[in-house]
Amino acid sequence: MHPSLKSLTTPRPTRRGFLTGSAGLILGMYLAPKARASVAEDGSAPNAFVRIAPDDTVTVLVKHIEIGQGANTGLPILVAEEMDADWSQMRAEQAPVDPSLYVNTAFGVQGTGGSTGLSNSYMTMRQAGAAARAMLVAAAAEQWGVPAGEITVSKGVVAHEGSGQSSGFGALAEAAAGMPVPENPALKDPAEFTLIGGEGVTRLDAETKSNGSAQFSIDVMRDGMQVVAMVHPPKFGATVASFDDSAALKIAGVNAVRQVPSGIAVSGANTYAAFKGRDAVIVQWDESGAETRSSDEIARTFAEAARKSAKVVEAEGDIDTALENSAQVIEADYLFPYLAHAALEPLDGVIELREDGAEVWAGEQIPTISRQTMGGVLGIESSTIEMHTMYAGGSFGRRATPDSHFAAELAHVAKAAGPGAYKLVYTRENEMQVGYYRPLTAHHLKAGLDADGNITGWLNTVANQSIIADTPFAMMMKDGLDPTAYEGSNDLPYDLPNSRLSWAQMQGGVPTLWWRSVGHTHTAYAVETFLDQVLQAAGRDPVEGRLALMREDRPRDAAVLQRVAEMAGWSGPGMGDSRMGVAVVRSFGSYVAQIAQVEDRGGMPHVTRVWCAIDCGLAVTPDVVRAQMEGGIGFGLGAILHDEITLGEGGRVEQANYDTYPMLRINEMPEIEVSILQSDADPTGVGEPGTPPIAPAVANAWRALTGKMPYRLPFARGAV
Repeated sequence: MHPSLKSLTTPRPTRRGFLTGSAGLILGMYLAPKARASVAEDGSAPNAFVRIAPDDTVTVLVKHIEIGQGANTGLPILVAEEMDADWSQMRAEQAPVDPSLYVNTAFGVQGTGGSTGLSNSYMTMRQAGAAARAMLVAAAAEQWGVPAGEITVSKGVVAHEGSGQSSGFGALAEAAAGMPVPENPALKDPAEFTLIGGEGVTRLDAETKSNGSAQFSIDVMRDGMQVVAMVHPPKFGATVASFDDSAALKIAGVNAVRQVPSGIAVSGANTYAAFKGRDAVIVQWDESGAETRSSDEIARTFAEAARKSAKVVEAEGDIDTALENSAQVIEADYLFPYLAHAALEPLDGVIELREDGAEVWAGEQIPTISRQTMGGVLGIESSTIEMHTMYAGGSFGRRATPDSHFAAELAHVAKAAGPGAYKLVYTRENEMQVGYYRPLTAHHLKAGLDADGNITGWLNTVANQSIIADTPFAMMMKDGLDPTAYEGSNDLPYDLPNSRLSWAQMQGGVPTLWWRSVGHTHTAYAVETFLDQVLQAAGRDPVEGRLALMREDRPRDAAVLQRVAEMAGWSGPGMGDSRMGVAVVRSFGSYVAQIAQVEDRGGMPHVTRVWCAIDCGLAVTPDVVRAQMEGGIGFGLGAILHDEITLGEGGRVEQANYDTYPMLRINEMPEIEVSILQSDADPTGVGEPGTPPIAPAVANAWRALTGKMPYRLPFARGAV
């Protein structure tokens, strides 16, 4: 579905080839996922992850975009560990767009998402570092005439104690490139790790992001570049009927106003001119195919569907009979709003269209699909599009659109204007109102209890739009089911007899997209708050009750729950002016439990403390793990307290900027304590798993404090 592409960003490296300029020698090798190594017959290296420069610096080509999650630190640590390099000599650079070399095996394309960055690259990057080390040692052994087994490598120095000879990596790099690539490079025993799992490793992007020298898409400037601002339809599905650009063209610096499929593109000599011109264009819209329902109307339709029969995802036992025979039946309906990603840097990108192809600078999460899309729009071979993956100022899923709508729009802008350089920059209003939100979702849950308070049945029906249907990711669907729509409601860690999970696929004109932790953002809330209510009805403690229900084959869920209870000194929700609530969620391969302490401040919950325990397998960079947990907690907390995207009468989005879609304020950020469980398992995701538990933990604490449970988010809606 996604054919391999050959990138023109850099020449394909040879085993003896030097990079142009001062970057030095490439140490190239091909390392398949299972450490199988080979070199093409022509002597070229079909993959290269490591560059060694004459000054001993080691640059790691990172195949995952750096959007704040620490990819440009975590992957180089893996290489440095196996090379026995000194951390001060390590560098990171985004890999060129070439899925035949840098594929994300979880997706089948080159891309970042789903918290797969580190887990997908863990063995590959270790093998790359181990192979590089072995080749450096082999080169030293040959030059010095000593046995390779007597050579040591420590902190970037290759040495032979017996002869007193030593060398940095740079002096050996050219000779090392001529050595055979190890078939199965020996990897370190984890007990020997000095960098992996270590504390206090400085992020490689920290300095440049702190001093402002890091380059984001919005920083890119090209000679003669025009800045482009968009006028998008006010309703989803509307199109341009006609437009009047006379006033816009009178504004100094406005160069052109053109219609493209997604709206009106205004080109200016600078950002100010482009934005002023955009505001002056008068557009008549054809709304015959537009989504004209309000979000309240959509919500009612979804909520009704959640209470009806739907497609069964998984079932065990006879839920209908179990509920009918239960001594007590508890029921709840939940509604979750559309949510914007609201990343600090809005979507932006630069394209330079030439007669022989194009060059693009953008923070693309799935560059394989984006480049194919742009090639189709421009009518050129995608291989003639050179793409530079830039730093991105946040994403939370926003830059991973299956339809590559922004890349397509950027290409349409260039196609309409002709050869030249163009920077397309969304305003916050563009970003907030163009769509691609977390899907509005309804849940209906029922649970039965017997006379002794034991759960006899569990029913959950989810109704929402599919994110992946009719996209290149539709291959993820099976039997008409979109796993991202209900993930977290299935495969629960609890032993629940007579259960059924169903999904109702809803249709709508609002573009939807994965949002940090995707389905888990709503399923965790529904499952964990409803379970809390069921346990209360049964007279069970929220922690002890969960532990008693844990399946024997899910010990890691129980372990994080026990750890977080110890951290918080749990002896129940508490008494007085504050209460505690708990939640435990497995997402993206990681296990996270959180306890939140909540106070009532003016009818709204104020979270004073959060305890968080995580099992993410081997924690390669503990500082990054803690940072991601803290960031995920803040991200999720802000959303449940304040945020929703609403469509007013006629289908117009009512939020436009941070004044109507507020972010969490610093005085709302709780004190957070994170404990990382020691594990020998391979690393799993950390970018997203910190977000799902915070919402139910806060809601459970709020219910313990006030007796009220918000079934419709956010809290600010007044549902509490």
